[in-house]
Amino acid sequence: MQWIIFMLLLFISSMEMLTQNRWKKQASAGLLENCTGCVLCSEDNGCITCHHRLFLLIWRDGIRQYGMCVHTCPPGYFGVRGLEVNRCTKCRSPSCESCFSKDFCMKCKDKFYLYKGQCFRQCPPGTAAQPGTRECQETCEPGPWSEWSACTHESRTCGCKWGVETRVREVPEAAREEGTACPALLETRRCRMKKHCPGGEHRPT
Repeated sequence: MQWIIFMLLLFISSMEMLTQNRWKKQASAGLLENCTGCVLCSEDNGCITCHHRLFLLIWRDGIRQYGMCVHTCPPGYFGVRGLEVNRCTKCRSPSCESCFSKDFCMKCKDKFYLYKGQCFRQCPPGTAAQPGTRECQETCEPGPWSEWSACTHESRTCGCKWGVETRVREVPEAAREEGTACPALLETRRCRMKKHCPGGEHRPT
């Protein structure tokens, strides 16, 4: 009877050791690789808390979620530092590649244009798309055209058959400060001059 009890205890002890060894092998093979930078790590969910200066990145795979400690948050996330844990928080807009906060985008994905922290497929009215920077730049609304200037040729208003006259329009101060793209602000056109100058003024040679 004692021999049977001894064999039974030996069998239970062997099974416990086998289970522990199996767990250690699994941990060394996969779990510990996923726990780099972790202070606290779960076998099922990866990192729970990270070392100082690292960010905790959590993503979902079906109904399960996993944690990983990273130095820099990946595209589509931004880093938020906290007293207990630093987290990678996902940008709210799916068209945003990188953001400053949940609702303020800094760079949009391809085929989108950035305007005031938001991503648009087409730039809003009053703005123009800049393909190089993938941004929408505000266009300015200049004031009305001035009257045409006097017809001149080399600073003279007479003594020649043809000259040039110009007109201009002003840009609001706010538009100049923002560096917005403006349409033409000066126009010129040919004009007829008086051939003979009054008072005996000589023609230019």
